[in-house]
Amino acid sequence: MIEARNLHRSYRIGKKSIEVLHGIDLSITAGERVFLCGPSGAGKTTLLYTLAGLERPQQGEVHIDGTGLYSLSPKRQSAFRNRNIGYIFQNYLLLPELTAMENVMVPGAIGGADTQEQAVAALERVGLAERGDHLPAELSGGEQQRVAIARAVANRPKVLFADEPTGNLDSRNSGEVMELLLGLATEEGTTLAVVTHDPQLAKRGDRRLEIRDGEIHST
Repeated sequence: MIEARNLHRSYRIGKKSIEVLHGIDLSITAGERVFLCGPSGAGKTTLLYTLAGLERPQQGEVHIDGTGLYSLSPKRQSAFRNRNIGYIFQNYLLLPELTAMENVMVPGAIGGADTQEQAVAALERVGLAERGDHLPAELSGGEQQRVAIARAVANRPKVLFADEPTGNLDSRNSGEVMELLLGLATEEGTTLAVVTHDPQLAKRGDRRLEIRDGEIHST
């Protein structure tokens, strides 16, 4: 489902160039649940952004379900991501002026679809059917992350990326959110790639990969 080859990405800080991804190769099969771990600054989020088509590598290529992400025009890449990829951010990134329901409807609206029915179903699946008319500020952190998950899965994507989805939650909410995320991925056969700093959470996937010195190591 995901094929990455020879990914390079570096950042310039002052006069120094810091290479974050150092020729990374990675294959993730359809339906696999993979956790990406490593120390702070190792490049976990950069790798996830690159795999999801959110940050272009300076060298290398990414294929999702046979489509080369970085060979597409910006317009076609955006449409491909909207149809096939869901992304969950650590800080939720809900639009504060929109209700939970409206936030979940955003990806479908971008694709030009009437997605209210899908949004209702997605909120039901994350246990927030009765909170659809609430603004993000009226929801707890755990509830906001559930809305973010509903938004990511509403279009039933083939691939779901999650960047520290429990990073801002307490241990109880972390466990519940991760259980929900894994359950949804299993139900739909969705390919799942999760960045986490929590080794206990990482044990719940099919495979754990660690980024060290800009390279990936299986553990």
